[in-house]
Amino acid sequence: MASLMQDLITILEEENSEYEILLELSGRKTGFIVAAQLQELEKITDEEQIVVNKVHQLEQKREELMNDIANVINKDVKTLKLVNLIQLLGNRPEEQAKLAEVHERLKGTMKNMVRVNNQNRDLLGNALEMVQFDLNLIQALRSAPETANYNKGAYSSGSILANQKSGFDAKQ
Repeated sequence: MASLMQDLITILEEENSEYEILLELSGRKTGFIVAAQLQELEKITDEEQIVVNKVHQLEQKREELMNDIANVINKDVKTLKLVNLIQLLGNRPEEQAKLAEVHERLKGTMKNMVRVNNQNRDLLGNALEMVQFDLNLIQALRSAPETANYNKGAYSSGSILANQKSGFDAKQ
């Protein structure tokens, strides 16, 4: 049981390290979203995918360890959570303290990840709204009504009310 607990603590520490890398990448991504640097954003996304794959492998190992621990302590793996496991380790204070500490660090990292990812989601939503606005503006300019100007021969000169400059100048 002691080696299973040590393995679980090690896996959770490794997961936290990978999530901290993801958090750092997400923070860098925010700057690239604001600056609309799509190539850099693509590079960050590729790096994130590599880290996510590592996290997925660690998750599988953690689930296997939780299955083994549940079998040893004769508990249902579906209801066994880290919080419950920490409480069950009352007679092993050293392991209990280590597990509680890594659990708290992991919770803190995940809380920060949620915050940064929500911020990035909002920024991307705003960027998409601006793209939609630009597309609507371009479409409206192309379908602007003609004026009722006539030339000397009583023919419509057909000039369009809107100017022909299209797009949105974000630098103004």
